Amino acid sequence: MTGTILWTILILSGLGLVLAVVLFFIAKKFKVEEDPRIDEIEKTLPGANCGGCGFAGCRAFASSAVAAPDLEKHFCPVGGNAVMQQVAAILGFELQEKAPQVAVLRCNGSCEARPRVNVYDGLASCRVKASLYAGDTLCAYGCLGCGDCEAACAFGALKINPDTLLPEIDEEKCTACGACVKACPRTLLELRNKGPRGMREFVACRNRDKGPVAKKACANACIGCGMCFRTCTHGAIVFENNVSYIDFSKCKLCRECEAMCPTGAIHGVGFPKPLDKDAVKERIRKRKEAANA
Repeated sequence: MTGTILWTILILSGLGLVLAVVLFFIAKKFKVEEDPRIDEIEKTLPGANCGGCGFAGCRAFASSAVAAPDLEKHFCPVGGNAVMQQVAAILGFELQEKAPQVAVLRCNGSCEARPRVNVYDGLASCRVKASLYAGDTLCAYGCLGCGDCEAACAFGALKINPDTLLPEIDEEKCTACGACVKACPRTLLELRNKGPRGMREFVACRNRDKGPVAKKACANACIGCGMCFRTCTHGAIVFENNVSYIDFSKCKLCRECEAMCPTGAIHGVGFPKPLDKDAVKERIRKRKEAANA
């Protein structure tokens, strides 16, 4: 009996040794050498794994950056230009710095401006709500207020205001990762350049209905009057589908469009002084008189 047990142990041990040797040689043959720069780059990254760079985590970003011929399609929004400078140094690339961005909300339909006409009593999810019906108001394009964007933000940079039911963005915390942009079923959140000294202009509305319908749904809506489009002398405003859009790459921050907007749908952010609409309108009037003289 003892001999049988001993032979069993010896056979199993020998079999285990043979399999170990086989696995060793297989591992050696099929071993994939990984570029050590991947580890270096991963260590320089913030480790947020937010996906804002377009890759499935920091490790995937590092692997792709090492394999790429340049960094044109690689940018870590959380680390920004400072981190990307380190990545470029590791890879020996020249870096084209990008302007810092921040998320903005293209809706100003507060509870006061956009009265509720019905009550939603389902799952508190914008995506679910958007798939079921147009929303609680007459505006089928506005914010649904369930907070999908807030839940998606890993940095606590976005909170739903309980009074307006609109998300508010903390610029100091926003990393421009784009998670909130992807979470909004109505694409109301957008990444825009912060602008010089934090100054920027944007249209806080995406309502594509015609003027009277849009105005009935929301007092702050863009009514498609085209006043801003006709006023802008820099070609920065695109007007289509009854709503305006400001191209931040062309905007000169003159604020003339903001002054001329009859509903206040155009928002100026970060300016050191409040907008003097009368002074701006007078400037426009004099320019037109000079042009017609």
